[in-house]
Amino acid sequence: MTNPATADIVDHWVDGKPWTGESDRTAPVFDPALGVAQRSVRMATAEDVGVAVAAAAAALPGWSDSSVATRHRFLLNFRELLNARKDELASILTAEHGKVLADAAGEVARGLEVVEFALSMPHLLKGEFSQNASTGIDVYSVREPVGVVGIISPFNFPAMVPLWFFPIAIAAGNTVVLKPSEKDPSAANWLAELAADAGLPSGVLNVVHGDKEAVDALLTHPRVAAISFVGSTPIADYVYRTAGAHGKRVQALGGAKNHMLVLPDADLDLAADAAVNAGFGSAGERCMAVSVVLAVDTIADDLVSRVASRMTGLRTGDGRRGCDMGPLITREHRDRVAAYLDTAVADQARVVVDGRDSAIDGDPNGFWLGPSLIDRVPVTSAVYRDEIFGPVLSVVRVEGFEQAVEIVNASPYGNGVAIFTNDGGAARRFQRQVNVGMIGVNVPIPVPVAYHSFGGWKASLFGDAKAYGPNGFAFFTREKAITSRWLDPSHGGIDLGFPRNS
Repeated sequence: MTNPATADIVDHWVDGKPWTGESDRTAPVFDPALGVAQRSVRMATAEDVGVAVAAAAAALPGWSDSSVATRHRFLLNFRELLNARKDELASILTAEHGKVLADAAGEVARGLEVVEFALSMPHLLKGEFSQNASTGIDVYSVREPVGVVGIISPFNFPAMVPLWFFPIAIAAGNTVVLKPSEKDPSAANWLAELAADAGLPSGVLNVVHGDKEAVDALLTHPRVAAISFVGSTPIADYVYRTAGAHGKRVQALGGAKNHMLVLPDADLDLAADAAVNAGFGSAGERCMAVSVVLAVDTIADDLVSRVASRMTGLRTGDGRRGCDMGPLITREHRDRVAAYLDTAVADQARVVVDGRDSAIDGDPNGFWLGPSLIDRVPVTSAVYRDEIFGPVLSVVRVEGFEQAVEIVNASPYGNGVAIFTNDGGAARRFQRQVNVGMIGVNVPIPVPVAYHSFGGWKASLFGDAKAYGPNGFAFFTREKAITSRWLDPSHGGIDLGFPRNS
């Protein structure tokens, strides 16, 4: 098996093999820890996307008619190969995204969970049966694939997010065209080749690289039946509206501004550890990162002190050197995130830890910004309102529980939220009152395990279906209901006009 992260150029993967496409347009792929382009990636035209969709459409009849046992056997093989080679995939993630190897290994592990959940497909694809719903009439339902599925995945989880979707889509009998981020494209090709090694027929899983032209081609192609997307809220809204206007089923997961409420009775050491881990893991480039700590006034000074003291021990640097936090994905994104520290000062907040001053264990040209902590952030500030998507943790001070809930519910986002407390009644009341899709109680990043479903509320999710879990199989299948009646043999049957012996 080839390693696309060592090639000079990353090709598309169409109909079971690498494919150059017809376009000569490319984009650079950087190693963020070095700050230099290591290779380039081909950028698909709309016509190139059409070739990939045609390959998926050609493979659809055979794959959708394949037995459940055949699909299950592929998933078993794929799971074993992925588990055996997970360290190789983690290295690719670190080289192109920049996250440290421990975070990369965690990403692969969470994706592997969904592959293992997809092995439940023989049970989850079963229909229902009602015998004798009316005299001599039975009613039953079956689940069938929707067709060719388009998956558009983001830069921050180049392996996990595709693994949230395509194993379930394929298990359900669909074929797939995956469009990963052009910033870190190699993981998608690696997964597609691994699937082929596991026995997946050509054309069932295809990968095309590109930018908005490729995305729009998927959203509007008449042979694409459904779109799964993860990214920022403005783009999720665009994907939902555009694909929906072209008659497609859509699940579009958007951005977030996740809060963590710390009540006075909480274990402050546990809360401080959680804030650091959830705020700065993967350099804050994750939609479930804790970006706002809501600290009740009476314990806010103590909590801020504990968080700041833990931050001094974090090593920022090259993810291959055993550091705690790596670089940001691009120089432009690093500069945008760093600018929020100046915004904080202008808005009368207090920068407790300035990540621009961090010592770096890495190449000076890398896209570095150390962990940053900002206290007394007003909710009117862009530092609070915007999804910063970087290692910036804000502290908003609140008088108590009620004000905290009001702040959470006033946010346009509703992805994740956490509460830290030892009061069961407060926790129960909190989970009932907040308008958020995923809630953690003394758990800072409440990403559900694979046999539940992932997704938020409000501007964090467009469409009715969450990712993976039971929602995943529901999204990638259509229910067909059959009402049948067979004449009883005693009726004598129907005279079809054949000759008879008297």
